[in-house]
Amino acid sequence: MDEDQGPSQIIPHHEPNKTISGRLNGVKKAFFTRQGILGDYDYAFLLRPNLPFMRKSRQASPFFGLNDKMPVVLALVLGLQHALAMLAGIITPPILMSGATGVNLPADMQQYLVSTALIVSGILSMIQITRFHLYKTPYYLGTGLISVVGISFSIIPVAQGAFAQMYSNGFCPTDADGTKLPCPDAYGALLGTAAVCALIEVLIAFIPPGIMLKIFPPIVTGPTVMLIGINLIETGFKNWAGGSGPCADATHIAYFDVCPNVGAPHALPWGSPEYLGLGFSVFLTIILCERFGAPIMKSTSVIIGLLTGCIIAAATGYFDRSGIDAAPVASFIWVHTFKLTVYGPLVLPVLAVFIICACEAIGDITATCDVSRLEVEGRTYESRIQGGVLADGLNGILAALMTITPMSTFAQNNGVIALTRCANRTAGYCCCIFLIIMGIFAKFAAALVAIPSPVLGGMTTFLFCAVAVSGVAIITRGVPFNRRNRFILTAGLSIGYGATLVPTYFDHVFSYSGDNKSLQGFLDAIVLVMETGFTVTAFICMILNLALEEEVEETDEKLIASDEPVITKNMATNAQSFDSHEK
Repeated sequence: MDEDQGPSQIIPHHEPNKTISGRLNGVKKAFFTRQGILGDYDYAFLLRPNLPFMRKSRQASPFFGLNDKMPVVLALVLGLQHALAMLAGIITPPILMSGATGVNLPADMQQYLVSTALIVSGILSMIQITRFHLYKTPYYLGTGLISVVGISFSIIPVAQGAFAQMYSNGFCPTDADGTKLPCPDAYGALLGTAAVCALIEVLIAFIPPGIMLKIFPPIVTGPTVMLIGINLIETGFKNWAGGSGPCADATHIAYFDVCPNVGAPHALPWGSPEYLGLGFSVFLTIILCERFGAPIMKSTSVIIGLLTGCIIAAATGYFDRSGIDAAPVASFIWVHTFKLTVYGPLVLPVLAVFIICACEAIGDITATCDVSRLEVEGRTYESRIQGGVLADGLNGILAALMTITPMSTFAQNNGVIALTRCANRTAGYCCCIFLIIMGIFAKFAAALVAIPSPVLGGMTTFLFCAVAVSGVAIITRGVPFNRRNRFILTAGLSIGYGATLVPTYFDHVFSYSGDNKSLQGFLDAIVLVMETGFTVTAFICMILNLALEEEVEETDEKLIASDEPVITKNMATNAQSFDSHEK
């Protein structure tokens, strides 16, 4: 049973209202006493490295529950740790979608999107953490846990495919030699489509979790998440070698003979050993932090690796600081805006993205309840699932209106909770405050945008592989490898892998070239769906899972007498199988 719940109620137990003097006394104890500021927490635990010759502490750190009182300094330290743990996941999607692999926006707009992504993540995370009861209904908004949100990685392959299609069909401009020009209208079309499609996740929130898990079990979500990560690895690895823009193409104009272009400092040809070494410095630092780092280093290893790569790149002359110097001191939401439209071919793929986000949210929230020492079954748990998925859908709408692509619940912060033994929401609120502060200071975002592609590639390749491994984990934990399930996975991955490895295979299926824009848009939608590998895999696995009957040997892996009834195995396994380590 939840520590803040009664035995038969869903809403938290409310204590008698405190008087003003009581509240002031509480504030005084929190901010003006040693116990309130520092407490008796072992801060050295967070900073103690894991070296072979160092003696490990045998005393466990205290566990801070959902509503326990905790020292102010500890809340700030752990809040910063949560913010750093999710920083890389927040900044990667806007950098990729607004850069050379996306809509080629100018540097000032890229900086704005990175700043806004941090601010919006902080604001919308507060909705999940706070948990609101919807008036005169049994429903909630938010989980009431440290359920932080960031930009979903699932949208990146869909957006990149759509942007490529928009450049090819004339929706986005190109110059005479075919170089792609900035296309803010394409980004606005993505936002507008996402705002409309997010309604499906709002509707899913009112479906009982058990029913939804029967429609979207691990055999559907596992290969889908895996292919999302595999699709993104190409972009990360190209950046590792020098860049994923025109300089990585076999045919390009002379301006892109070196990466990122001839005007960049210390520019080198794509695949140069110097670039590979920069990316490897990030990758190696992440591994060393995991092996020898203190707890706070392990949970922020990706950011430490990125910082190490940036220091090396700056010392060797690869940084271009002109964008940092030109950036304003502060930024906020709506400094830049985009024309919101609905791009028809994007609707089906984006709907699939929000369905995936809903399934991932169930797993992430279940894992958060588990590491927070709260119940993972019963009415309270189901109300947290319902509130979390509803907040995810609403956040998708709000994010689009705040110029940011779809958001989803992040799972890596569950590792921070388990590592620090702190599930207290105060640390979650501190995390949100740190994210908002980081976003407001535009110079910080400008520095992130200026990171050389090889350094960024070393980090994103690791992150995207983590997404793929999360998909594999979903399959291995929730899918028995019997004949029926192997057949479903094989059929789904056949076309999904093919579309991921050869994304242009469907380009010449339709030959229509008339003036009917509606028909052309419909055909473009089919092409975009068929060339988005994870979408095809999701549809095929879902249909086959519902259509193919369970076989006798799949029921219990026990011999069943011929005169006994056959009870099929429930495909809806525990929702924790959906936990994903990176979004």
